[in-house]
Order: sequence, then structure tokens, then C-alpha cells
Amino acid sequence: MPNLDRDAEQDIHRWLLRRGFALEYATLAWNVVGIVVLAVTAITARSVALAGFGLDSLIEIGASTVVIWELSGTSEARQRHALRLIGVAFALLAVYLAVQSTLVLVTGYHPQPSTGGIIWTAVTAVVMFALAAGKARTGAALDNLVLRTEGRVTLVDAMLAVAVLAGLVLNAALGWWWADPIAGYVLLAYAAREVHEIFSGEH
Repeated sequence: MPNLDRDAEQDIHRWLLRRGFALEYATLAWNVVGIVVLAVTAITARSVALAGFGLDSLIEIGASTVVIWELSGTSEARQRHALRLIGVAFALLAVYLAVQSTLVLVTGYHPQPSTGGIIWTAVTAVVMFALAAGKARTGAALDNLVLRTEGRVTLVDAMLAVAVLAGLVLNAALGWWWADPIAGYVLLAYAAREVHEIFSGEH
């Protein structure tokens, strides 16, 4: 019986690992497509928020890659190095958003309405909320801190999608052009927080 119980536990662990990999690969695939979609919509609408969200998708790809390495048994030293690289990427994102959002507000530049951007960010919010919930449950079942932490990054990604969506809708419906750079500042606050947490060792 003890051997059977051990085998059952190992089977469950393997199944949970496969589920963790599946969630990360799904996140990876979605964000790879997202970078292309957001690049096109950001250029078309000249939207700071969409461009920033596209860069955030690139960073999420890096975060998912870190978790895939960790679930594969990658060394802790390599994981720490990867997290530092993600921290640098977040810092660059914060600088970009600060400069671009401020320029838009100071010059009064009006981004164009973006139907494609609205559709993509709305669907992305739903997908990211679902992936975040799956990672939280799987990470808790595996007792895997890295997966649970990255799940929180995905949750914030979903909330960022909602913030960007709100800015795009307000600009399209009411002509509130300043909502777009304000959404850019929301992304800036998130990026700055991530930089602090990564380099202070909270991740």
C-alpha cells in the first residue's frame, strides 16, 4: 500500500507539472501573438498605452520562460539571473512609458481610436484572468513559489489589460485623448513596482 500511495502521489505530481507547463506555454503563445497584434494597433493608432502593453507582453514572455526553466529543474542561480534580466526589461519599459506619456500630455497629441486594440485587450483580459487562476491553483498544489509568483504577474497583466482597455474606450467614445497616456502611467507604476520587487529579492 505505501508503494501504491507513493506511485499515486508521483502520478499526481507529474500531472500537475504537465498542467503547469501547459499554462506557461499557453501564456507564452498568447503573448507572442499579442506582440504582433499590439505592434500593428499601436502604430496605427499611435497609442502609448498599446505600445506599452506590447512591451509588457514581451516581458511576460520572459517571465513564462523563467518558470518553464524552473519547472524543468533549472538551477536557482540561472533563475536569479533570468529574473534580473526581467528587472532590467521592466526598468526600460518604465523609462519608455514615462517619456512617451509625458510627451503626449505636454504636446496634447491625440491618439486615434483603435477598434483592434479594444478587441484584443478585452479578450486578453479574460484569457489572462483564466490563466492566472489556473497558475494559482496549480502552484499551490505543487507548493511551487515560482509558479505562484508568476501567476500573480499574469493576474496583474490581466488588470493592466483592463486599464488599457478603459483608456482606449474613453478615447474612442468620449474623445478623452488624455486617457491613453494616463493608462500609460498605470503601466509605468506597475513596471516600477516590479523593478523594486525583483531587485529587492521579493520574487
